[in-house]
Amino acid sequence: MRMILTAAIAAICFAGAAWADPAEGTWKTEVDDGAYAHVKMGMCGATLCGTIARTFNASGEYKSENLGKKLVWDMSPAGGGAYKSGQIWQPSTGKTFRSKMALSGNTLNVSGCVGPICKKQTWSRVN
Repeated sequence: MRMILTAAIAAICFAGAAWADPAEGTWKTEVDDGAYAHVKMGMCGATLCGTIARTFNASGEYKSENLGKKLVWDMSPAGGGAYKSGQIWQPSTGKTFRSKMALSGNTLNVSGCVGPICKKQTWSRVN
């Protein structure tokens, strides 16, 4: 009986870890300063983060020095497709913004602010 109870508790505890966050996957950013990126979103502990996986400009894909760098981090799921309390880095300016995101189907609305200056982008799901 004890073994069955232990197995049931373990199954419940690990079930949440097995389900992927709906925002996990690869997202295409909007063009910023002539370039855009594919950002690979995944869990980093209890929060969501995103790393630059591919970069593109008018000539096509290119090898940016930003490949592999975190673009988004510390995004906490807030329910209903919303994420809050995160940070986002803008490679073209080198600035880091307080950020939040809202997921709606295959669209991810990303916004960030530094003081009174706010910026927004709409990302589209690649996969």
